[in-house]
Amino acid sequence: MRRRILVIDDNTAFRGAVGRLLETGGFVVVAGAATGASGVQLAREHKPDVVLVDVQLPDIDGFDVAEQLVGLDLALQVILTSSLDTSDLGALVTESSARGFIPKAELSAQAIEALLGSSR
Repeated sequence: MRRRILVIDDNTAFRGAVGRLLETGGFVVVAGAATGASGVQLAREHKPDVVLVDVQLPDIDGFDVAEQLVGLDLALQVILTSSLDTSDLGALVTESSARGFIPKAELSAQAIEALLGSSR
């Protein structure tokens, strides 16, 4: 069964590109959101398996969005992403309730599957 994914990123072009990339890689992109608040609402509506969240959003930072998503108790996995490197984010990533972090430059369906591999 193909995993259902929600993409939360304020960059419309990025959402479109990553959506196509993930669809080609076997995911079903159920929705995309430009803000953290709308992303949390879409997660409630669509109940995705995975939510890809940019750490830099215009309304709420991605770490807070991850906490809200995990708090929904929908059995979803949150993956953080950013154009920043892991070293730029420090302990924020490791202390987050997200499953993990993938830099945007390394984002692929395979990278997501590898990160989620042990959660199946």
